[in-house]
Amino acid sequence: MLPHRLLLALCGGVALLLAFPGYDAWPLALVGCGALALATAGASVRTGLLAGFLLGLAWYTPMFTWAGTYAGPMPWLAMSVASALYPAALGGLLALLQRGGAVRPLLGAAAWVLMEQARAVTPFGGFPWGRLGFSQADSPLLGAVSLVGVPGLGLLVALGGGLLAVGVQRLMDPGRADLRRGLGALAAAAALVLAPLLVPRPVDGDPLQVAAVQGDIPEDFTRTLTAEPGTMLERYTTMTRDLATEVAAGSSPYPDVVLWPEGASDLDPLRPDGGPAATERITGAVDAVDAPVVLGAVSRRGGEAPHNLVLSYLPGEGLDEVYTKVYLAPFGEFMPLRPLMRHLSPWVDRITDFVPGTEVGVVDVPLRDGRTVRLGLGICFEVVVDPAMRDAVLEGAELLVVPTSNAWFGEGDQAAQHIAASRVRAVEHGRSVVHVSNVGISGLITPDGVVHEGTDLFTQDLLEGALPLRSATTPAVVLSPWVAPLAAAAVVAGLVLQLLQRRRNGTVPPVRLSR
Repeated sequence: MLPHRLLLALCGGVALLLAFPGYDAWPLALVGCGALALATAGASVRTGLLAGFLLGLAWYTPMFTWAGTYAGPMPWLAMSVASALYPAALGGLLALLQRGGAVRPLLGAAAWVLMEQARAVTPFGGFPWGRLGFSQADSPLLGAVSLVGVPGLGLLVALGGGLLAVGVQRLMDPGRADLRRGLGALAAAAALVLAPLLVPRPVDGDPLQVAAVQGDIPEDFTRTLTAEPGTMLERYTTMTRDLATEVAAGSSPYPDVVLWPEGASDLDPLRPDGGPAATERITGAVDAVDAPVVLGAVSRRGGEAPHNLVLSYLPGEGLDEVYTKVYLAPFGEFMPLRPLMRHLSPWVDRITDFVPGTEVGVVDVPLRDGRTVRLGLGICFEVVVDPAMRDAVLEGAELLVVPTSNAWFGEGDQAAQHIAASRVRAVEHGRSVVHVSNVGISGLITPDGVVHEGTDLFTQDLLEGALPLRSATTPAVVLSPWVAPLAAAAVVAGLVLQLLQRRRNGTVPPVRLSR
């Protein structure tokens, strides 16, 4: 049985990979979860651990190829192996929960939630990329995210996979074949997927005319920033001045706000010696377009350690508000285990540890018509961090903005996976999202998760459109933080009840480590 279980787990990992953007076969997320459920039902803990690990390798290794674009193969492989340890633990837990041989879809789904929660917070703050819910941007299941959040959406995906596994088990197990129950489980999985189509996705709200600028990078630009400093800032100021000319000519609508991506200013506007020159160039573009400009920049703020910032500038006034990124990306914006990491890549010491912010990512932007709009900010990978986006909504954000670069990750699927996460967040919180990237993929996203005016990778583009502002709170804002604790309680209760039942029946065999 062992080779069959491991082969099934490997196929499950491939199915999970194919479910995500780049391949866009979202139903395969359920298939992948179901494959691991079948591979671990009745298996030993050791087999479950190995099955989960192989699933994780087959899933994450090709998914994370973009991590080695500049850093090389060793960091990419290390990241993939470390990430695969979490599905490995999941496989061992599923083996314990399914020791009797029957797939247990509810408990299995709860175990998936715990695995994803662990990845989201450990180690070094976590890296919740590739969660099940982020594979469902084009799925009927997406509607449910406004009720139960991304953790709950992942639970539903895993539950659907568990029901598929029950159906297959009932139909194909020679000793327990049951056509009626098998078909019933498959029908339940289909109903679970389709039911969220009934959840409304309102898109009404006062319109905000947005202009989002994607400047692209010069051909000689690399992660070492070999382009002349100020090159990127020149691109964004030029494109914004061009927009001002089009507005004056009547060929473009007047923008309420102009948005530039992460790192759009490659000169530090807050630096005591060079900042005034950068500020003059920024404010010149702001005054020309006569609209607030919200942009990304890295600044040392007169000290030695850098901060990843979003700055808002007002016409005729200059710098108004500043947001400092709170949830820094491990190994990208700070380097854990630096002495060890030096053996994996020569890039390690080129990464300076950033200083995290402490305030929620919201800025108030006064508009020309007298209104003030509150923007919720999630810089780059912060969009996949639940508290980052949820806290902004709780602080009154009417529109979410995800400024990102993506320039370090080449032409793989990272950018497509990134904007898909923003689409899921739009539905989860009932907010429009502006996902604006240096190199793409950028897009204006309405609260129903639909992308308008999307761009291609490595192109210059200007996105213009009216997005609805919304302030209503979705149930997910309240319920999603409870999904993981309830899942943990369910798993613990399942393990305890299983032990008590076996003791009553006098069948408490030792936990098998091999089979």
